[in-house]
Amino acid sequence: MKKILYVVLLLFAFVNGQAQILNPVKWIPKIEKKSDADFLITVNGTIETGWHVYSQFTPDGGPLPAELIFHKKDGNYELIGKATESETERKFNDIFGVDEIFFSNKVAFTQSIKNTNTENEIIQLELAYQVCKENCISETKYFEFNLKTLEAKEIEASAINTQKTIKADLKAPLVTEKDNSDSETGLGTIFFIAFLSGFAALLTPCVFPMIPMTVSFFTKQSKNRAKGIKNAIIYGLSIILIYVFLGSVITLIFGADALNALSTNVWFNVVFFVLLVVFASSFLGAFEIMLPNSWANKVDQQADRGGIIGILFMALALAIVSFSCTGPIIGTLLVEAASKGGIAPIVGMLGFSSALALPFMLFALFPGWLNTLPKSGGWLNTVKVFLGFLELALAFKFLSNADLVLQLHWFEREIFLAVWIAIFGTLTLYLFGKITLPHDSPTSSISVGRLSVGLIVLSFTIYLIPGLWGAPLKLISGFPPPMTYGESPYGVGGTKAGNTISTTVLPDGAHKGPHDIMAFTDYEKGLAYAKSVNKPILLDFTGFACVNCRKMEDYVWSDPKILSILNNEVVLISLYVDDKRELPESEQYVSKETGKTIKSIGNKWSDFQITRYKANAQPYYLILDTKENSLNKAVGYMPDVTEYEEWLQSGIQQFKK
Repeated sequence: MKKILYVVLLLFAFVNGQAQILNPVKWIPKIEKKSDADFLITVNGTIETGWHVYSQFTPDGGPLPAELIFHKKDGNYELIGKATESETERKFNDIFGVDEIFFSNKVAFTQSIKNTNTENEIIQLELAYQVCKENCISETKYFEFNLKTLEAKEIEASAINTQKTIKADLKAPLVTEKDNSDSETGLGTIFFIAFLSGFAALLTPCVFPMIPMTVSFFTKQSKNRAKGIKNAIIYGLSIILIYVFLGSVITLIFGADALNALSTNVWFNVVFFVLLVVFASSFLGAFEIMLPNSWANKVDQQADRGGIIGILFMALALAIVSFSCTGPIIGTLLVEAASKGGIAPIVGMLGFSSALALPFMLFALFPGWLNTLPKSGGWLNTVKVFLGFLELALAFKFLSNADLVLQLHWFEREIFLAVWIAIFGTLTLYLFGKITLPHDSPTSSISVGRLSVGLIVLSFTIYLIPGLWGAPLKLISGFPPPMTYGESPYGVGGTKAGNTISTTVLPDGAHKGPHDIMAFTDYEKGLAYAKSVNKPILLDFTGFACVNCRKMEDYVWSDPKILSILNNEVVLISLYVDDKRELPESEQYVSKETGKTIKSIGNKWSDFQITRYKANAQPYYLILDTKENSLNKAVGYMPDVTEYEEWLQSGIQQFKK
């Protein structure tokens, strides 16, 4: 009887241990034959309630995006067009400072394939993804598709280990179908911002003087007032048509979401940083961006034809003549809108052109209002310069994106904020008349309106300054790099209560972790140090892209009581399971537990967690003694500070016994 009971207990312990290996996504692969050489590959996933799988388009600096890697592609088959994803959701993550794009309940990836080698029968796909709930799991699944039998199945990692990975496909741009409700909100925001931009374009020297001239032309040249109103309305609609056509062309040329995929590409961000600096320089008066005069002359000739065609060409002439003022605004709008994907460029141009066209229609209906318009003058150039400063500030967001993608730490949060403070501080001096630019009119005083705007910009500049010392600056959340991406997690010159290592020499393998806690990222070195100081180990399985890991560090570890324990009573070893750095070839191996090839540092720590602790989720915390025995029950995400403190103390007390 005792033996039976012992076996039952062993089985229970085994099941209980295995239960920590979470697998919240079930995948079903499928292959369809479209022609002799064309095939459609689909991988459908069912996601457990509450879990999220992250899209390929979640921006860098956030959770890990999904990656589809096709093996042995060269000379055997080609990827046709861009793969597609099922509907996604979008939500801003204030921990990482970026939008998360993710799937709930269902997920599907689809790729068209053209077989170019008649002897090739097999296509192998490696799908890497992150799935999160309270914990995060970084998973890799392998699938095999038979082109002859149309059989699709999941395979073991060992069956694909000898295949050559085609790295070029790792970040192939894929088309995302947005969640409908989210898209509507996003498109509404784009339209509103574009409308305000169009209104700003109206108040530039290239457009504003055209309003009374054009409206007077229609009212005086028409046989009666009704005809003048009709022509002015057609003129306004023509303006809208021209700009919406431009947005449609951008969408057709680049595809509905190609620029969305490019929005996290390094070169995309660098190119648009340079482009916006050029736009800003133009607005500030360094030079003018103009289309060829021959274009305007040819369009003017067509405008003389009269009728609807003539009015359409008059609208086109306005677009060409005013390009030096509207071009930078349109360019910026198209970049921002296109990065959202879908029909956003069309919606953006609709909003912009509606604001641009509306005054021509309204003043045609009510010509008496023309007398209320302020006279053209130096204030128009002030508006243009103001827009130039805004363009310049926005440009550095693109440079920041590129730096975040590469993790170069050349343009960290403090530098970003310093640049913005300099830009808006200079704008304040300009608005107060302390500095002038090339096209400014001489003036002995500034208007009340200009003074008011100057005070607003000054207030904003002062608001930015505490950000250098660690203030969260929620008003501009998402624009600067996250607070963790800086020279110091507490801002310039900042310190944190409980910090005990800021002035001490760190032992071999240690570094300053969150809140300047001494931490090891190598298990063996951390273990050796714990033995030398006779302290228990807090083993932290974490990830760079783990949302709840960051929440624990930001909101739990920052508590003075927890911080004191982490600094003084334990040795922290943080093992990052998504560290992409490759291991030396001599240290690479095939896991006995999973059969996967362990090539990177992250692979090594993930395999260590699975093999030794039968767990695969992060965050995952254990307290160990110096002989590597667990001192209490392992825990995951635990946002309650008191509960986490009790858990820490229970392990520490056990160590002291």
